[in-house]
Amino acid sequence: MSVNKPWTLKSIAKELGVSNATVSNAFNRPDQLSEKRRNEILASCKKLGYSGPNKAAQSLRKGKFNIVALVLPDSVEYMVTDPVASKFVKGVASVLEKNNVNLLLFSGTSDNINSVSDFVDGFICYGSPRNTELIEQLRVTNKKVVTADFDIDRKASISIDDENAAFDIAKLAIRSSDDNIAILGLRLLNSDVTCRVYDAPNFDIHCSIAHQRLIGYQRAINDAKATLQDDRVWNIPESNHHFAAIAVKEALTSIPRPNVLLCMSDLIALSALQEISALGLNIPNDIRVVGFDGIDEAQRSTPPLTTVHQNSEEKGSKAAELFITKANHAEQIPYHLIQGKTC
Repeated sequence: MSVNKPWTLKSIAKELGVSNATVSNAFNRPDQLSEKRRNEILASCKKLGYSGPNKAAQSLRKGKFNIVALVLPDSVEYMVTDPVASKFVKGVASVLEKNNVNLLLFSGTSDNINSVSDFVDGFICYGSPRNTELIEQLRVTNKKVVTADFDIDRKASISIDDENAAFDIAKLAIRSSDDNIAILGLRLLNSDVTCRVYDAPNFDIHCSIAHQRLIGYQRAINDAKATLQDDRVWNIPESNHHFAAIAVKEALTSIPRPNVLLCMSDLIALSALQEISALGLNIPNDIRVVGFDGIDEAQRSTPPLTTVHQNSEEKGSKAAELFITKANHAEQIPYHLIQGKTC
């Protein structure tokens, strides 16, 4: 007997002098054998280095893998450090684990979902991927797809009302038609640099929460009869201090200096608070700031941030539930405003 031999179900059964079905039952249907007989077969298999029937082959035959690919909007390295994304992943994982389904993280910068499509039961897509070609691939795949924070007509989706949430939070910040307003946007452009946005591209707003939020901010500005100057909208490619600080410094040195900053994420807003304080300006007397997301750090800031709280963990749980139940409908979960002391 060789313990280094690449055993198959057929070859191990021949080696042990039993039928293929007997070996298969020992691993997969223990009720079909006596306990003594099963233990003898399992012990012999272990001794020979055979760990059981090929699970991949079984999954291919059944067409079920108990694996869901979670398509992230950006690289896995970046997304696992983002507090909003990590909460979403936690929510997804909690539901899938309870249903004995494994989770595969898939980068939104990848070229093709077909590289994993044959080995997963379907996809949960969190936000519009950086590689927009993946959106069309998800639209046409024959696997189950659930989207979060955007919709591609695959029926099952989960989101909050980003446009109205942005409108509501902006209304807390804008006091009069004389306010000088700046918008610190997140991925309004398909660009890797922080820059001003003069003409936002005509993206499908169903695939971009940034553009839904921009529309909400613009509605609030119009409602207050205020004016947003053409050079007062910034694109920030990633929600972190490095990229946000560039936009904040440009905004704070603009003439006239804005007295309202509408930020599309809490991390951007927290960077704004840091830069404003460094200039010796007072919040909210000199500048009013609002964020978006409701991350824990926002309530520990000085002063506490006024923001939109979206329950990202609940959103992840709901996305996984839509997948597990094979749902074919869209859902929105509620958001609420956190009135901190930055307005």
